[in-house]
Amino acid sequence: MLTNHKKLAKTSGRPGKTQLINHFLINSNWFLVDLPGYGYAKVSKKTKSIFQEFITDYFETREQLVCAFVLIDIRHEAQTIDIEFMSYMGESEIPFCIIFTKADKISKVKIDSHIAAYKKQMFANNWAEMPQYFVTSATESTGKEELLTYIDEVNQEVFKNNPNNSEF
Repeated sequence: MLTNHKKLAKTSGRPGKTQLINHFLINSNWFLVDLPGYGYAKVSKKTKSIFQEFITDYFETREQLVCAFVLIDIRHEAQTIDIEFMSYMGESEIPFCIIFTKADKISKVKIDSHIAAYKKQMFANNWAEMPQYFVTSATESTGKEELLTYIDEVNQEVFKNNPNNSEF
């Protein structure tokens, strides 16, 4: 959705399809990195454990990481695994935003209800505030401009603070 290239990243209706770290160079300027999911996937426990290990290793050792996007299917109510993963991100001081996906699949009322449930869970887990979040739909390009504007602002800040380092 972000690049207007439908076939750039392979997607599947089956969770667990992404099993590698995929780097996409955007505008010859910065990288968007796609990691395997950390949660629900139709893979063995051993494979899921391997995914989780290299995901956490990536987050904990990647010096150039500016912001992680945690993608959450908005059709589902707050999932324990998502809350736990975001807690890990917060405890590890890894900057992240939440990207609620598939907003075209449910009503605005349900979207608001599910986001409220996430806020409630986050506050129950001692978060002072809800992390920045975006509601998106790849099908309808919902949230695309807001997300691209945010990415541009973050990149401008990074490049302003690191003018000699053009590799992010």
